[in-house]
Amino acid sequence: MTPFELIDWPCPATTGERHDELALVFDRGRAQRVLVLPAWFDEANKLRRQTVEVMRRLDLSDVDSVLPDLPGNNESAAPLAEQTLESWREAARAAAEHFRATHVLTIRAGVLLTPDGIPGWRYAPTSGAKVLRSLLRARTIASREAGPAERTEDLQARARREGIELAGWRIGAEMFRELEEAEPATQLIDIEQASVGGSGLWLRAEPDEDPEQADALAAMIAIQLGGA
Repeated sequence: MTPFELIDWPCPATTGERHDELALVFDRGRAQRVLVLPAWFDEANKLRRQTVEVMRRLDLSDVDSVLPDLPGNNESAAPLAEQTLESWREAARAAAEHFRATHVLTIRAGVLLTPDGIPGWRYAPTSGAKVLRSLLRARTIASREAGPAERTEDLQARARREGIELAGWRIGAEMFRELEEAEPATQLIDIEQASVGGSGLWLRAEPDEDPEQADALAAMIAIQLGGA
């Protein structure tokens, strides 16, 4: 049996129907099953390999895990601009139910999609406003270099009305407005970067991995699951 595989899972769509999305799973039918809700946008690119390395280590600790694609993300064919924060939350709830998740691990902005009633951990959580601030900063820096410069206030006003493209990501108006108010779920156990060691990989210029950080993060989760 391979240690992991890519499978289809039935994900809710904004049309009210269901369509297949991909999920990376380490699934040996074990009792402890962790739904992983990853970082978003550019941080997702920087943390993708590290996220999978944490899942590998959980597998070695007899913990199943699943990393589902959400609509408009990764390999999804669904248009990102049509997604809302609530549509992503519904997809996260559906993934938790479909894969029979007993726990959840959220990474960075993934915490904003935490399904109700599932215990787990939030690693370096961030708010929706901070997600947007980072993306808006990247756009204003790029506009200053290319000219003419854009003002953050003008970009925000337009985004609330008609959506906006930020760092190559097309965010709809409803999603933008929702993110401005979105705060991290509080029922999860905090895992701060200081307890993992080193600096956050999302701060690096290019995608990277850190085996020691992956070891530490997976070990904290496995130890707490062992005492559950």
